Amino acid sequence: MKTQLLLAVTLALPQWGQAQAATQPARHESLKQEIRLAYNRGLAFLRSHQDKGTGQWGDAEPVAFTGLATASFLLHPERRPGDPAPAEAEQGIAFLLKHVQPDGGIYVKARANYNTSLALMALLLHPKLENEQVMLAARRFIIGQQNDFDEPGKTDNPFDGGVGYGTPKPGIPAHADLSNTHFALEALYYAESLLADKGDAGKNEPQLNFTAAIQFIQNCQNRPESNKAGWVSKDSKDRGGFIYSPGETRGGETKTPDGRTALRSYGSISYAGLLSFVYAGLDKADPRVQAVLEWLSENYSLEENPGLGAEGLYYYYHTMAKGLAIAGVDFLKTKDGRVIDWRADLAAKLLNLQQEDGSWSNSAGRWMESDRVLTTSYMLLALARIHGSL
Repeated sequence: MKTQLLLAVTLALPQWGQAQAATQPARHESLKQEIRLAYNRGLAFLRSHQDKGTGQWGDAEPVAFTGLATASFLLHPERRPGDPAPAEAEQGIAFLLKHVQPDGGIYVKARANYNTSLALMALLLHPKLENEQVMLAARRFIIGQQNDFDEPGKTDNPFDGGVGYGTPKPGIPAHADLSNTHFALEALYYAESLLADKGDAGKNEPQLNFTAAIQFIQNCQNRPESNKAGWVSKDSKDRGGFIYSPGETRGGETKTPDGRTALRSYGSISYAGLLSFVYAGLDKADPRVQAVLEWLSENYSLEENPGLGAEGLYYYYHTMAKGLAIAGVDFLKTKDGRVIDWRADLAAKLLNLQQEDGSWSNSAGRWMESDRVLTTSYMLLALARIHGSL
C-alpha cells in the first residue's frame, strides 16, 4: 500500500481549501515550536496511560479512545510520510485489529459506527497491505450504517441519509445524529484513498448515497430556505447554525411569537455540520456552507462552546480546528468587527489549558470529557491540524 496515503489523510483538503491554503506564506514559526513542545508533553501523558499488555487506551469506549490516541501519535507534527510508526501506535493498531467483527465493523458491543469510524481513521494513518481488507470491510460497514427508512430510495424520513451510533434494530425508533454522521463521513472521505489504485475493482465497491447524506445534514441546519421543519428557528441568532438531530437540540429551545417551539443552534455541532458538508462534497460557495460559516464567525468564542457553556468544550475545540482547517479559512470576522487569526488564537488557548502532566481535562464531564485520554487526544489532534495548516 502506498506510503503517500499518510500524507493524503493528514493534509487532504477539498479543492476550494487547497487554493486558499497554497497562497498563505509561512507564519507563526515560534508558535509552531511551542505546539511541538506541547505535543510531546501530551504524547508523554498518553504513553503513560496506555495498557502495555493490550495496547488499549480508555475504558468507556476502548476502541474509539484507542483510535483517537493512536491517531495522535501518528499525526505528530514532525512525523513524515513513510516514517516508522511509534511503538505505541503499533500497539494501538494491534488492539483495534483484535476487535474486528464478522460484519466488518471494529467495535466491542455498542456504538458500532462511532467506534468503527475512529478506528478506521487510525488504520488509514498507518496503512499496511495486510490490513487492506480490514479497512475495506470497515468502509463497507460504515456505508451500511446509512439510514434509509420508510420507502426505500427516498428521503421521506428526516433521518434518511444520516448515521447514528449503530444500525437500528426492530422496535427501535428511527434516529440519526450529526455527530455520528460527521465521524462516518470523515472516515469515508479519507478511505477513498483505498480505491485510488484499484481500477475496475474499486468501482465495484459500494458508495454512500451522498444526495441523501446532504439532505440529512440540511435537515439539521437552522436555515428556513432549505429546511422547512416546524422546529427551525427564524431568529437571526440561529440562522445557519446546526442542531444535534432533526427535532433534537442540546442548545435549548425558544418560543416564537407565533407559538412554535424553535430549536437553538450551538457551537460544536455547527462545526460538525460544516465538516459534514465539506466531506459530502459541497462547494464553499454553496449558500448552506456560507450560512454556517457566517454563524460560526458571528458566534466565535474560545471561552465556551456557544450555546452549551463548558459542556462538550473540548469536542468543540477539536471540531473547530478540523472544520476551519479543511475549509481553508484563515481569518474570522466576529460580529463586533474583530478579525481573528483563529489558528494563533486557538493554539494559544489550548497551550494555556494544558496541565502540568501534559494532559487536558474538562471539569464539565458530560460526554466523557472528564476522561483525560479522550480530551488529551482531542487537543493533540486539534494542534496537529493547526500546525499542519500554518
